[in-house]
Amino acid sequence: MIWDVLTNNLLLAWERLAFWRNPPPALPNMRLSPKGGDENPLLLQFFTWESSHPQMSWWKHFESEVPDLAALGVTQVWLPPPNKAMRKEGQGYDAYDLWDLGEFYQKGTIATRWGTKEELVSAIAAANAHGIDVLIDAVLNHKLGADRPEKFMAVQVDPENRMKDIGPAREIEGWTAFDFLGRGNKYSSFKWTHEHFTGLDWDHRTRTKGVYRIASSKHRGWSRWVDAELGNYDYLLGIDIDHRHPEVRKDLMTWGRWVLQTTGAAGFRLDAIKHMDRRFLLSFIKHVRETLGRNDLFSVAEYWSSNIDLIKPYIRVFEGLVTFFDVPLHYKFHDASKAGSGYDLRMILDRTILKYRPGDAVTFVDNHEQIGQTLESWVGSNFKLQAYAIILLYGEGHPCVFYGDLYPNQECYDENVAQGLRRLMDVRKKFAYGPRVNYFQEVNCIGFVRKGDGHKRGGCAVLISNADDPSKQESVNAGQTPVHTIRMDIGLSNAGNRYRTLFHPRDLVVEVGTDGWASFTCPFGALQVWVKEDVES
Repeated sequence: MIWDVLTNNLLLAWERLAFWRNPPPALPNMRLSPKGGDENPLLLQFFTWESSHPQMSWWKHFESEVPDLAALGVTQVWLPPPNKAMRKEGQGYDAYDLWDLGEFYQKGTIATRWGTKEELVSAIAAANAHGIDVLIDAVLNHKLGADRPEKFMAVQVDPENRMKDIGPAREIEGWTAFDFLGRGNKYSSFKWTHEHFTGLDWDHRTRTKGVYRIASSKHRGWSRWVDAELGNYDYLLGIDIDHRHPEVRKDLMTWGRWVLQTTGAAGFRLDAIKHMDRRFLLSFIKHVRETLGRNDLFSVAEYWSSNIDLIKPYIRVFEGLVTFFDVPLHYKFHDASKAGSGYDLRMILDRTILKYRPGDAVTFVDNHEQIGQTLESWVGSNFKLQAYAIILLYGEGHPCVFYGDLYPNQECYDENVAQGLRRLMDVRKKFAYGPRVNYFQEVNCIGFVRKGDGHKRGGCAVLISNADDPSKQESVNAGQTPVHTIRMDIGLSNAGNRYRTLFHPRDLVVEVGTDGWASFTCPFGALQVWVKEDVES
């Protein structure tokens, strides 16, 4: 006991120091593409919340799209959780058995919602053959769908302050025993009981919903190494895993190595990290890296907050081994789409990970959690392409494209957005290279240029507007198309070259002056990208 207290105090002192120490940026030391090289890498999230395909499994659908993704310049794909869920149609975030990838008859099915293990391995092999790495969505925070209930002591706590007890310890009945009868002991013989969890939200004996902290001489309460929201945010949902338990740590770390070796995947998306013991997560990443000999292992964490100040300590404590989704930037895009011309575009990057630590930022516009889920902050179509232009063409951060914006689906598809997004992905692949210069002078129109790299990749000029279009007002003469004009330096190496537009109005042309400068235009409330005419395809 004394040794545990001393160890915890030393670790706490180390972490407090780490909170103020900036590690090296993560992205330069991570594998972003199997090929390496100097081409722009690109991550794509290949699912929405309700994803399904009418003719084939999701894994087969992914495999069929691999050639198209490679042609679009995608070098990494984030797939949904491959593990067996608590129900047949579960997305995998309702994690039942991490070791069952669609191989065993459990929860009324062999396949997961997404398909069988065999289909998953085949799809990942096809992706690898086309120069695409695959990320496993690792749901390590909780479990759901236990096989039987157990009786144990627990304390009900205040949902708004998890450190405040609202009653004495009493015996409850909870669904906490996981026997995995369909899988048996294959791959792992570990069976979960209430001893391996910290809390739950259901007393089956009294049919009472609440937040319960499991209490016994073997339990140490909530972890201290989690986010401080709600007093202590260790508990999120389901049956909360105790990452301090040695048997739990051993099983999860072994799974981390096994799942990459078994599937051929190359990295992780880490779900809900603000609710997990961050000491365990750091050990988990280090263990997988060391045991597989992959010092360039890619990992991206979901810490959901629009407040950059809450994310900064996590960036520091993970020692440059984990990247972070730029949630603050996502909220900037959401706010801009809601406010229209009332939003000052000059502030679009302020207090984002992209501006604070671009080498740790995985940028995105939307993902599966914005539609009908708890994290509703959808970016409207009026600003969707402008947002994608920023993350795809800006030249810093690691962009992630959302399946729902690219492929037809029942949840959020917009054909105009999808067409424009494909064009922007093509621009990223062919033109978005070289030094960048920003022109963020106007409230409702900002621009930047990429000057090219001298290897037939001539760069581009990008203008983004959120201005109201006066041509839509009755007082304006028909046929007038108001535009912004920004004079930008595209580089002396491009003097005399002609640049043309890729978005409406198409095929406008401007010639760069002998000084390397040119005046580029953009319609009000729209996006315009200019590329060198002689290399456009």
